Amino acid sequence: MSNENHEIETESEKRPSLNFIEEIIEKDIADGKNGGRVHTRFPPEPNGYLHIGHAKSICLNFGLAKKYNGKTNLRFDDTNPVKEDVEYVDSIREDIKWLGFQWDGEYYASDYFQQLYDWAVQLIKEGKAYVDDLSQEEASEYRGTPTQPAKPSPWRNRSVEENLDLFERMKNGEFPNGSKTLRAKIDLASPNMHMRDPIMYRILHQSHHRTGDKWCIYPMYDYAHGQSDSIEGITHSICTLEFEVHRPLYDWFIQTLHIHAPQQIEFARLNLSYTVMSKRKLLQLVKENYVSGWDDPRMPTICGLRRRGYTPESIRLFAEKIGVAKRDNVIDVSLLEWCVREDLNKKAQRVMVVMNPVKLIIDNYPEGHEEELDAVNNPEDESMGTRKVKFSRELYIEREDFMENPPKKFYRLSPGTEVRLRYAYFVKCTNVVKDAEGNITEIHCTYDPASRGGNSPDGRKVKSTLHWVSASHAKDVEVRVFDRLFRVPAPDDVEEGKTFLDNLNPDSLQVLPHCKAESFLEGYEQKPLSLFQFERMGYFCVDPDSAKENRLIFNRTVNLKDTWAKESAKNQ
Repeated sequence: MSNENHEIETESEKRPSLNFIEEIIEKDIADGKNGGRVHTRFPPEPNGYLHIGHAKSICLNFGLAKKYNGKTNLRFDDTNPVKEDVEYVDSIREDIKWLGFQWDGEYYASDYFQQLYDWAVQLIKEGKAYVDDLSQEEASEYRGTPTQPAKPSPWRNRSVEENLDLFERMKNGEFPNGSKTLRAKIDLASPNMHMRDPIMYRILHQSHHRTGDKWCIYPMYDYAHGQSDSIEGITHSICTLEFEVHRPLYDWFIQTLHIHAPQQIEFARLNLSYTVMSKRKLLQLVKENYVSGWDDPRMPTICGLRRRGYTPESIRLFAEKIGVAKRDNVIDVSLLEWCVREDLNKKAQRVMVVMNPVKLIIDNYPEGHEEELDAVNNPEDESMGTRKVKFSRELYIEREDFMENPPKKFYRLSPGTEVRLRYAYFVKCTNVVKDAEGNITEIHCTYDPASRGGNSPDGRKVKSTLHWVSASHAKDVEVRVFDRLFRVPAPDDVEEGKTFLDNLNPDSLQVLPHCKAESFLEGYEQKPLSLFQFERMGYFCVDPDSAKENRLIFNRTVNLKDTWAKESAKNQ
């Protein structure tokens, strides 16, 4: 093999592999299709808040456009006024911007209602659409099965003139909801049920959040979607896998109308363990008060993840890690948690917070004396510098860091043992004080003044380092410890007679109202979503409720390590 060939292979190995969508796009560019343009879109229906599954789609659509110097539209699929609201429109805009993306144009399916209506009239004139009087129940009966053809509606062969008249009267509001539909005339024997005279329009006497009462007929998604893509000049219409069976209908409308033809490409939607992604089920959790709202930190919504302390970078990293697949699979939520740990480890300010405090008194430390110790703000980023931490005779430590009668391999504090206090001194437990019920109220210790900074001059070693907070300088804070909302990996897999709600985790929220934090956190009530690592305890962020309630409230984002993996291993 020549050196030249070897160099070529080495360069090829360095080049990142393409996913199947990138392969399609690069072939289209090479073939000169669409003039080499790449134009994607993200088309949410404004009937709920976006979740982590939508984040994957957002990262994919915007990421492809950026990679190929293209454009991405934000288009609201607002064709069902019964469920849609401006609140959801605003939240979707906010979530996309927070993720770090900016759309090239903002559009609405309702922008195209007149054009869609005109195209429907065109199809009627060509004998390819008709007004049907079948009720919803009757239409289901006539529809057949995947192996048996549909029966033709008694109104399938109405004249063009009659269909035009009825369709206009539908638009003018002469008929009640559900009394008539406009259907495409395609193929009643098709094995694809979506091609069996699908509904294009239904009557809905419902005010629309943008068009008001101008329309009382609204296009179905399968009719509006492809034509909206075409109007906007979309080149690659990227959908989740459930729309694969809809693609022949998508193509039929575009080809029949002789308009610009985007290419629909399907990829596997995100399925995440310990999570439900159905908007209907998420709405049920909110409406029935199983969670505090769409932004409850246990929810998989983007606003819930943001409130919990997830960063845009961590979610984009997650989308990159899971990649783009052609077939559905379930991603373990621990990967999402790993991604946020990776990001927060680099950027989170370190602080000491004692979540279950018990008082520790250093008997040989001078009474009334206090000192300031240097603490590192982030060992991963020297530019973040250091801070001063107050130290005094009376401290708080975690109750779990002391045992009066410890088992073997308990290396934290116990009678007669010596531990290091983070940034401070070696201390040795001498005795404890208990209340009438036998609960420990004080731990008494002595300290080695020569061990300041956490090292002993005689070289002796200790097996544990504890975090602490000076009692006289401690700030009272509330900590909300969130765990996974569901206790099983597949919440939707339930026995007969049960629902996904039976799989809710009863311990998904624990409120700790009497935590003690170092004084560095003073004033953070007014800095919502500030990110911290509580040393030895995990990653946390300031909850927005802090400003309203004028007290510091933290949400736990994630543990320092994946404790669920250990629990799963034990149970196997």
